[in-house]
Amino acid sequence: MAESDAGSNLILIIDDSVDTIRLLNGMLKDQGKILFATNGEAGIQLAQRQQPALILLDVEMTGMNGYEVCAALKTDPATKDCAVIIVTANSGMEHEIAALEAGAVDFISKPFNPPVVRARVQTHLRLQQHSAMMRQLANRDGLTALYNRRYFDEMLAQEFERHRRQQLPLALAIIDVDHFKAYNDHYGHPQGDTCLQGVANAIDTATRRPGELVARYGGEEFTVILPHTDAAGAEKYGRWLCQHIQELQIPHQSSATAPTVTISVGLVSLVPSAQDSTQQLIAAADQALYQAKTDGRNRAIVNNWP
Repeated sequence: MAESDAGSNLILIIDDSVDTIRLLNGMLKDQGKILFATNGEAGIQLAQRQQPALILLDVEMTGMNGYEVCAALKTDPATKDCAVIIVTANSGMEHEIAALEAGAVDFISKPFNPPVVRARVQTHLRLQQHSAMMRQLANRDGLTALYNRRYFDEMLAQEFERHRRQQLPLALAIIDVDHFKAYNDHYGHPQGDTCLQGVANAIDTATRRPGELVARYGGEEFTVILPHTDAAGAEKYGRWLCQHIQELQIPHQSSATAPTVTISVGLVSLVPSAQDSTQQLIAAADQALYQAKTDGRNRAIVNNWP
């Protein structure tokens, strides 16, 4: 990582010694934004909220020790990709092995050698950036550059559980390009790909609230996760999205609905309970999409389930 890229990095220091935090902050303040926590429990909560690229974690802390904190971070989907460097006054191979077995990527001994600390932090920040780029590519659809179905499934499960815990409404939209087979038959598959890219980009740019996620669901279908959205908000979003796509004015001479490309949208919103599942949510949105098609397409329908 070049020094000029340091501002894009987030480093979390978890240590119950304020003096150590100050010392590390002085060494690393030009490497990125520094956060800190003075015990393991607070560090885990901060890591869950902020998802830092790198965590410097002291072993000898009251309450949870560093190995326990590291193991907890590595079993949590929200923090498992954070790189952890164990910091300890203990030396010896057994301590280094314990750090690696807990899931740490490196081990730094006290007292600190500032050039060594900086070099190791810089190396792992660089590796984290590379890993993040690889994960991003693995999570993207090759044609539209939207998130793919696998990543959508992962994020829907996380958002479903989060909304269940907080008892907040979660909405889901499934979107289908109307008469797309006829479009492909008339204009050809290369032009069909261009059409899908245009629709995907329009949906993505129109869906920008924090936490919202747009994915290619498969073929000519897309899906959107809409956090903190009730049924009324979902219906408003669906109607607006139909209008937004129609305003693209992509010609579709073979459409039985309109002379331009249109979409049908099925939506559902609920406050998840322990009895509900993501599969039920998807099925309810899919049922609403079927109703939108049955009612004439180029419209949004909200399923009132449950």
